[in-house]
Amino acid sequence: MEVTGATLIFNDQTVEIEAGKKAFLDELFVDFTIEKLENAASRIQLTVHPKQQITIHKLVVKLRHTYKEQELLFCNGYQSWTESREFNISEKMSPILKMSKGLFGPFGDYNFTDYPALPGHLHSWTYTYIREGKTDIQFAGSLNEFTGFTLFRHEAPFHQTTIEKDCKGLQLDHSYPALDIYLASGSENTVFDEYFKLMEVKPPAAKPAIGWTSWYHYYTKISEQIILDNLAAFAEKELPISIFQIDDGYQTRVGDWMEIKPTFPNGMASVAHKIHEKGHQAGLWLAPFICEAKSGLFQNKKDWLLKDEAGNPVKAGYNPLWSGWFYVLDFYHPEVQKYLTGVFFTVLSKWHFDLVKLDFLYAVAILPRKNKTRGQIMHEAMAFLRKIVGDKLILGCGVPLGSAFGLVDYCRVGADIHLRWEHRLLAFLNLRERVSTILALRNSIGRRHLSGRAFRNDPDVFILRKAKNNLTPTQQYTILLINVLLGDLLFTSDFVGDYDEEELSEFSMVYKWLDSEVETVASTGDLYQIYFTNKGQKYTAVANLTDKEEIITLSKTKLTLLPFESMILQRKDA
Repeated sequence: MEVTGATLIFNDQTVEIEAGKKAFLDELFVDFTIEKLENAASRIQLTVHPKQQITIHKLVVKLRHTYKEQELLFCNGYQSWTESREFNISEKMSPILKMSKGLFGPFGDYNFTDYPALPGHLHSWTYTYIREGKTDIQFAGSLNEFTGFTLFRHEAPFHQTTIEKDCKGLQLDHSYPALDIYLASGSENTVFDEYFKLMEVKPPAAKPAIGWTSWYHYYTKISEQIILDNLAAFAEKELPISIFQIDDGYQTRVGDWMEIKPTFPNGMASVAHKIHEKGHQAGLWLAPFICEAKSGLFQNKKDWLLKDEAGNPVKAGYNPLWSGWFYVLDFYHPEVQKYLTGVFFTVLSKWHFDLVKLDFLYAVAILPRKNKTRGQIMHEAMAFLRKIVGDKLILGCGVPLGSAFGLVDYCRVGADIHLRWEHRLLAFLNLRERVSTILALRNSIGRRHLSGRAFRNDPDVFILRKAKNNLTPTQQYTILLINVLLGDLLFTSDFVGDYDEEELSEFSMVYKWLDSEVETVASTGDLYQIYFTNKGQKYTAVANLTDKEEIITLSKTKLTLLPFESMILQRKDA
C-alpha cells in the first residue's frame, strides 16, 4: 500500500495534504509524517494543531493498492457481534433494511457509516488486511483508537484504500493526535505480534478456561435451584471446569442490579459461595451502561439517561426478552459513575464474584459529544470499568474491540450462537450483529489472531445436548471443533446431568485439543482448513460450514465433506 495524501475538511474549508508533508493555515497546522520501520513496515501519524476553535467534518488518508481478483480482504466489524471475516473483492456489504433500523440499528454502525452496497466496496474498523496466498498478509491497523475509531475502506474497483477517523462534528481547541497507523506485510503471526507490541498492549495474564453459563439453556428463566442443580451435575459427572457463570435473569430488571428476583431466595452471595465450594470461579452477567424501559432506574432516574439533541432518552436497541426498548445511561453523569462503582463493589467485594461478564457495552458510545468522539467515550468507559473491577476478571461483550484491547481479560469475538444454524429473518434484514451460529463461527475464525494478544477470545458456547436444541449432531461437532481450536474461553449451557456416554465423550474433546497452537487458516468461501499442532504433532482440521457437500484437496488427496461436517486429520509435513 502506498500513501498518496490526506484530506481534512473543517469549518467551511477543505485542505489537501501531500503525503508526509505539513500543512499550514491561519486556523491550524497539520503534522503528517510517514516513518519507515524495519522489514519494510511504516508508521503514518497525522496530528491536527488548531490555533483557534475548529470543527472537523472529515479526516481521511488515501492509499493506493492494486487489488487482484484472488485477494481476500479481512474486514473487522464494528463491535463484538458484528460480522468479521475475509471477503472476496467481488462481495459487497449491504446496510440493514430500513424496516428494522429503528429496532436494531444502534447495535452496529448503520447510523453513521455509509454502505455503498456495491461489489468491492468494503469497510473495516480498527484494522484490516489483504491476503494473497495462504500465509502472508498486507496489514493496516490503528495504534490509536482512544482518540476516535478508525475506519478502513477498501474501494477495490478504484484501486484505493482510505483510512478515516470517526470524528465528524468534533470541536477542537487543542492538539489532536488523530491517526497513528501501522502498515506492514509478512506472515500473519509476525505482523500481529508487532502490531500489539507497538500498541504496547501486553498479552493477557488470564489463562484459557472451560466453564458453564446459564444463558443458552435457561435464558432469563433462571433460579437458585437451577444453578445448584447444574453445579451438582458437573460434580457428579466429574467434568472439571474453572468458571461457573450466572447470566441474565437473576435481577428484576436490566439496570436494577441490586434488585434480585425471588427465585434467588438466599441471595447472590450465597450462590457465589456454593460455586466456590465446588472449586469453581463464580461469574455474573451485567450490562452496566443500559437500563430497560420498566426498570426502576429508567422510571426514577430520568436525569441519569443520555439524551439526544431533542432531549429524548437515547435508545440502545430493542429486546423482547426484557420490556422492549432499552436505553443508555449517561456515563459522564457523576451519579451514574457513583452508582456503578457501588454495584461493582457489592458484586465483587460483598457477593465475592470472581468474573463479571459485561454486555451491551457499545451503548455508551452511541452518541458522540461535541468535544468527544465515540472512540474517546468508549475508551474512557472501558478504562473506568477496568479500574473499578480491579484485578477481578472481565469478560467483555458487545464492545468495539479496539476499545477492549488490553482492558479486558476475555472478550466475545462473535455473534450469539443460535439453536439453529442461521436466523433466517435476521439474515434477511441484513443485521450483521444477528443471533446466528454460522456468523459466530465465521467470526471465531476471522478474529482468531486477537486471542492471546489483545485478550483471550470467547467464541461463545458449544452445545452437545439433544433437548431444547435444533442443531444436528454434525453441526454441534463443528461448533465444538472450531471453538476449541480457535477460542480460549469454552463455555457450554447444557445440563450435563442428562449427558449420555456419547455426549460425555464429545465433551472430553475440549480437554484433548484445548492447548493446540494454530499456525494458519486457509479458506475457500465457507470451506476452511485449520493447520495446527498439539503436543508436538501436526494436524489439519477441515470444516464445511455450508449446507452442500464439498470436496477438499489435502496433500493431493481429495476428501468429501458432507454438509456442516468437520474432521481432524493427522499430517506428516515438515
